[in-house]
Amino acid sequence: MKEKKKVPKTSWKKKDFLGWMIMLPSIILFAFFVWEPLIESVRLSLYTAKGIHTEDFVGFDNYLRVLRHPDFMDALKNTFVYIGWSLVIGFAVPIIIALLITETIHFRSLFRVGVYFPNIIPGLATVMLWGFFFRPGNTGVLNILLSKIGIESQKWLNNAALTIPLIVLTMTWKSAGSTSLIYMAGISGINPELYEAATIDGAGIRQRIRFITLPSVFSLAKTLLILQVIAVFQILYEPLVMTNGGPNNASISIMQLVYNYAFRDYKYPMAAALSVMICIVLIILSGIYFKLTTKKED
Repeated sequence: MKEKKKVPKTSWKKKDFLGWMIMLPSIILFAFFVWEPLIESVRLSLYTAKGIHTEDFVGFDNYLRVLRHPDFMDALKNTFVYIGWSLVIGFAVPIIIALLITETIHFRSLFRVGVYFPNIIPGLATVMLWGFFFRPGNTGVLNILLSKIGIESQKWLNNAALTIPLIVLTMTWKSAGSTSLIYMAGISGINPELYEAATIDGAGIRQRIRFITLPSVFSLAKTLLILQVIAVFQILYEPLVMTNGGPNNASISIMQLVYNYAFRDYKYPMAAALSVMICIVLIILSGIYFKLTTKKED
């Protein structure tokens, strides 16, 4: 019998060592900026603290204090209202934009640049811009425009019923363009012979969109839906800058409540406890996302 050739262990070790050396900076940064703060938040949530220095172990008391806090239910409810309005306003808009630009014959590249342009504006600048636009009273841009056609000034962001939809509208204006480009990429991957066959059979634009385009991007839309829910669940600076959670907690989000605990009330253990609870929810949502993505790849 012929002896099998042994692979030199030195070459394998060298290759393995070089691979780890390439990944080492990323691993260190990830551990320092993600895992270390997460572990520290879990530890801090189980103690009382003076400033950021832990004192007495209290177990899950901080979690119970968060759940009993009068602002918690408002923040939790508003967060799911944000998600609901983002699905009503923000989910369909990128698909419609992608369909319209795909069906456009002339100036398609110009339209692509135009819809993506809001995405390159810094988020804080966008929020401040729309905050001035929706400002109540005679100084708001929208009220000034409405006064030109004889319509009285509206409260806009001071109206509890309109606050969340207007904030979601601001988010949609900023992010819809980048999402629509993803849909356009998915649409461009559809076999053009399907459209040619449909056109020969007399199908119009509506029929092509309904029976070819939408079914082809359904799996992509399902994935982007989960990502949108995860992103909106972490909404913070939009309500913080535009309304500061008002009026009367009508727009406060769960992430803004964490901000208030930590930087307004200086209750760091409660902020850590709520952060851990949010992390658990995001892990569950991420698990759903990976499950859907795995099914798509299979």
